[in-house]
Amino acid sequence: MAVLTVQQISRAGIDPTLDPAAAGGDAFPNSGRVFLRVVNADLATSRTVTVVSQLPAGALPQGAAKTDLVVQVPADEERWIGPLDPPAFNDTNARVVVTYSTESDLSVGAFAL
Repeated sequence: MAVLTVQQISRAGIDPTLDPAAAGGDAFPNSGRVFLRVVNADLATSRTVTVVSQLPAGALPQGAAKTDLVVQVPADEERWIGPLDPPAFNDTNARVVVTYSTESDLSVGAFAL
């Protein structure tokens, strides 16, 4: 699992960079103002991105299930995912954990406002 560096968006603008998605998933620090950009370069197949819920069992109403955020990224398209609520999605290292149906042809980057 790779830890993505959060790129700060500013009034002066940024030259955004993307990294190849890691085989075991990725993580990034999350302040609640961070977005994940996912680009699917495969021309024929969509990809599934899963943002892992970190809510402890005691934080859920009785009978409710912890729910991951699952986003489909169609072939040759991109998605911006977020912002993500820290209590719901940050792990013990204050990071969001993301997994992929396959990392093949995916590029990712984390961006903060």
